[in-house]
Amino acid sequence: MRGRGNERGSRALAVSWRPATWHPRLDMGRLSRPSSSTSHRNLPHVILFVLFVGPFHCLASYSRATELLYSLNEGLPAGVLIGSLAEDLRLVPRASGAQNQQAQSSGSEWDPPLSFSLASGRLSGQYVTLDNRSGELHTSAREIDREALCLEGGGGAAWSGSISISSSPSSDSCLLLLDVLVLPQEYFRFVKVKIAIRDINDNAPQFPVSQISVWVPENAPVNTRMAIEHPAVDPDIGTNGVQTYRLLDYHGMFTLDVEENENGERTPYLIVMGALDRETQDQYVSIIIAEDGGTPPLLGSATLTIGISDINDNCPLFTDSQINVTVYGNATVGTPIAAVQAVDRDLGSNALITYSYSQKVPQASKDLFHLDESTGVIKLFKIIGGNVLQTHKLTILANGPGCIPAVITALVTIIKVVFRPPEIVPRYIANEIDGVVYLKELEPVNTPIAFFTIRDPEGKYKVNCYLDGEGPFRLSPYKPYNNEYLLETTKLMDYELQQFYEVAVVAWNSEGFHVKRVIKVQLLDDNDNAPIFLQPLIELTIEENNAPNAFLTKLYATDADSGERGQVLYFLGPDAPSYFSLDSVTGILTVSTQLDREEKEKYRYTVRAVDCGKPPRESVATVALTVLDKNDNSPRFINKDFSFFVPENFLGYGEIGVISVTDADAGRNGWVALSVVNQSDIFVIDTGKGMLRAKVSLDREQQSSYTLWVEAVDGGEPPLSSSTKITILLLDINDNPPLVLFPQSNMSYLLVLPSTLPGSPVTEVYAVDKDTGMNAVIAYSIIGRRGPRPESFRIDPKTGNITLEEALLQTDYGLHRLLVKVSDHGYPEPLHSTVMVNLFVNDTVSNESYIESLLRKEPEINIEEKEPQISIQPTHRKVESGSCMPTLVALSVISLGSITLVTGMGIYICLRKGKKHHREDENLEVQIPLKGKIDLQIRERKPMDISNI
Repeated sequence: MRGRGNERGSRALAVSWRPATWHPRLDMGRLSRPSSSTSHRNLPHVILFVLFVGPFHCLASYSRATELLYSLNEGLPAGVLIGSLAEDLRLVPRASGAQNQQAQSSGSEWDPPLSFSLASGRLSGQYVTLDNRSGELHTSAREIDREALCLEGGGGAAWSGSISISSSPSSDSCLLLLDVLVLPQEYFRFVKVKIAIRDINDNAPQFPVSQISVWVPENAPVNTRMAIEHPAVDPDIGTNGVQTYRLLDYHGMFTLDVEENENGERTPYLIVMGALDRETQDQYVSIIIAEDGGTPPLLGSATLTIGISDINDNCPLFTDSQINVTVYGNATVGTPIAAVQAVDRDLGSNALITYSYSQKVPQASKDLFHLDESTGVIKLFKIIGGNVLQTHKLTILANGPGCIPAVITALVTIIKVVFRPPEIVPRYIANEIDGVVYLKELEPVNTPIAFFTIRDPEGKYKVNCYLDGEGPFRLSPYKPYNNEYLLETTKLMDYELQQFYEVAVVAWNSEGFHVKRVIKVQLLDDNDNAPIFLQPLIELTIEENNAPNAFLTKLYATDADSGERGQVLYFLGPDAPSYFSLDSVTGILTVSTQLDREEKEKYRYTVRAVDCGKPPRESVATVALTVLDKNDNSPRFINKDFSFFVPENFLGYGEIGVISVTDADAGRNGWVALSVVNQSDIFVIDTGKGMLRAKVSLDREQQSSYTLWVEAVDGGEPPLSSSTKITILLLDINDNPPLVLFPQSNMSYLLVLPSTLPGSPVTEVYAVDKDTGMNAVIAYSIIGRRGPRPESFRIDPKTGNITLEEALLQTDYGLHRLLVKVSDHGYPEPLHSTVMVNLFVNDTVSNESYIESLLRKEPEINIEEKEPQISIQPTHRKVESGSCMPTLVALSVISLGSITLVTGMGIYICLRKGKKHHREDENLEVQIPLKGKIDLQIRERKPMDISNI
């Protein structure tokens, strides 16, 4: 147990264990006999213990509650050993004396065996796994996240079920609680297991908001401290939590300090390090960074905006100390004569200015000239009488909150008029309200505005009239009347260029006195402008498989008109698909469904911008949307699987067939690479053409078919793939002659008894052909004979059985030698082998050496140039033509099928191999395929007695 504990500790440093406090008196398996000195003293306790435990001792002699505590890091993979309950509970087989020592030394197990199980298994497989036999606890496939377990679980969860979560806000501990039962009943234990989850730095600090604002008064003294709200939060604890803050740019005016409260929470404080002035700079922007204490440390950031709030540290100021004003004695009441204006650099109420006369201003001047306390405008309040002073000194104060008033002097000089000036009497033709003439834009040229009559009250001066100001207006005498003038337009006016004009009709007499009548012209807008798109062609792109209601763009069109006439609404054109949506007010264009580039790559439709004028005007733009490709289609083979028929002995790197594959994606996502998954040492495929090739020549006799798997992988990220099955069937070529298996040698012989009856089988020639089909159909024939009467023997062309045709005579004694030709029916040219069949006709073999000497002599055999025919029947039988028809038909069908399969390859094979010339040697050399081609250690066949008995 000690060795395994050390091994566990060295295997995973993140996993450690320590048993809880163990009281030896509670371990009934370890109770030892008390000493004599204490036996009497503990006797009452022992009696009580026996009375209490006695009834249950037979069933639960090992029953007791135990507590174990383990600790491990969060985020460990599955299968990490947490601890072994059997070891840590020090469970050993129950025995006594020498048997206990022997059991411990031999490592025997409990009998019956111990079983470990969670008290309730409904949550047992989530975080840990318990081996029922060994009692080992391991981490499960579900990763333990301390923050998810403890921050959600809250503090102090009680033991409930098999697994509970316990955490304390004031503690760093996070406990996973398990109830484990040790069975069977006689060893029953109830074990409470606590697993402390140690924190690792797997969370970066995070500010609850991305923008933090702090306001600092501009008069804040140096070292002013202001808490920054919304400090960063880090779910990790201890040193892995937030440790410090810093600013990316302190602007030379600020610094940061961090204070920690009783709960260990750190709050950043902004400290002012220099004098602030809102009027110089009213805002500072920096990045606040929170850093934890992990290794390596993790960071979080937010934008910190430091606003400088205004205080009333500026007072009103006048740019001039005095202004001079001239007023004519005949000026009308209410005429503005001057205006004073002071400036306060503060904001809001701190910059509020009121104007008033100084107490030094005489009341008469105050009654004659009215001062507006809000605007600082001075107006004539009464008619200037003859006894009014010619010079008035008006001292005006600009008052600000808490400020000493600024002072300006207005020196007003009154020029007395001893005669009445000319008069200008207007008569308006256009619409006029409160001295403002309203004209519609695009009114025609020479539109009349007003008539003006010029009068001289004195009647003794010549009065002239002219138009003062800029604008498309003309003032001309209206004949045949005198002193009548017509004001009219000179060109078309455009509201979008200028909306307001101010001109003056000036009358002056020969004495130099001027009278001015101001005419204000306000243009009324008309719906003469259509909305204009910023771009007539709106080119957009979006990746396919977009989310529903995906944003495409925000349309924007401008309308130079005003009011409702300039308000623009947006609409889709009639050619737009139904799954595009356009908000008529905001101009936001969205697509409500997922787009598939493989279904449609480009969309082109129109959108309209319509104003709210009467009648409305509109303009049209074109939306060109291109759907960008994503790698969402796997390569697809044209066929589910492929089959190729290839003749054997196919040349290396010859073309077997084309593997056609497509990919609906575009670009690199649609580029497909092919590869052979299995048997790549034999086959290879060209990626560009998809051509399958064999690296080596294929031999059907070694393997007749191949099953390959070809994988197609596209160039996307991540790549997609598919595979297909390729079956290659090798077509047979007649490249193997028949192989004679019996007789085993040209030197073997067979004893034939003279008493053998005609028609009896004597022996056989047995051959095989490694080819298939017609290439393996074998025919046997005797092409040479030697002996007393060798024609007495016949061979069956189909089976190779050699039978005696005629009864043997006295003259037939001796050695009969038959040269047998074994031929296949191959195409385009059959192949054959020969073998010598030696038959010794005699009653017995008396002299084997003599027979062997005869076999060693070169036989003189005449070759019969006659091909074997399988359909040949024995001559003594009557051949019926009708019985041969089924065989001929079957052979014809087989031959036709074979020829059809190999016709396409026939010419190619013939060119490679050429024609084989089979020459029959004049010396009658006999082919012995077994001895010449195949190393089969077959002994020569011993003479055999063949009789009809």
